[in-house]
Amino acid sequence: MSSLLENQVAIITGSGRGIGREVALLFAEHGGRVVVSDKDEAAASEVVNAIHKLGGQATPYCGDVTARDFGENIVEKCIGEFGRLDILVNNAGYTSDSLVHKMTDEQFQAMLDIHLITPFRLIRAAAPYMRDAGKKELEQGIVHHRKIVNVSSGAGVNGNVGQANYASAKAGVIGLTKTIGKEWAPYNINTNAVAYGVIDTRLTRPKENGEMVDGVAVGIPSKVRDMFIQKIPQRRVGSAREAAEAIFYLASPLSNYVNCQVLEVNGGL
Repeated sequence: MSSLLENQVAIITGSGRGIGREVALLFAEHGGRVVVSDKDEAAASEVVNAIHKLGGQATPYCGDVTARDFGENIVEKCIGEFGRLDILVNNAGYTSDSLVHKMTDEQFQAMLDIHLITPFRLIRAAAPYMRDAGKKELEQGIVHHRKIVNVSSGAGVNGNVGQANYASAKAGVIGLTKTIGKEWAPYNINTNAVAYGVIDTRLTRPKENGEMVDGVAVGIPSKVRDMFIQKIPQRRVGSAREAAEAIFYLASPLSNYVNCQVLEVNGGL
């Protein structure tokens, strides 16, 4: 087992399945200790058990990330369990697509709530254990890098038909990332984002599969999906593991001089 993240403690939202699950497992493989956060208690527990089988340390935290007190509560759980917080990955999210002229206020607000407001609240809740801790360490001559990785999307960079709500929220993530990066960089906190193209998750599989998130149908109609894949130079979707590896890079010591960046992970799209 590699030790790139040895003794590092991470909170990963939406880590019961998909990209988040792979991030949690990858962190554990490299010695990290993980708070596995998901709305689905069974999914979170399964990931924790998988980490324990690897010989790693993890604890589950279940709750609605859009709740006002979610940030404070999960950070409190992390500190109570592991005594510190080194890495924060804002990964939780879903899509709720519609053309602009058909989109409701509720659809638009829901995407802002989970993709933009939730990361803001969680970063703010983490401040005492990331920003303030880094400041105290500097006063003692200690240099220890902490990492924040936010998940954006190609839709947030370029826009996407039928996703005005999602694209707006993900574009906001980029602004949040660059601002936190500038504010907290003096305290050895690196804040970056990944902007994914088509990654193999429930959100991008054929809509005909009937996948649902919070009662909302997710996925891409097969014909549209196939056309989109043909535009990708690598001619395939990315795996969840490949997506996780990009987050791992930004969370590891390999990226200690990378800050305020948006890493596009899209097969060259």
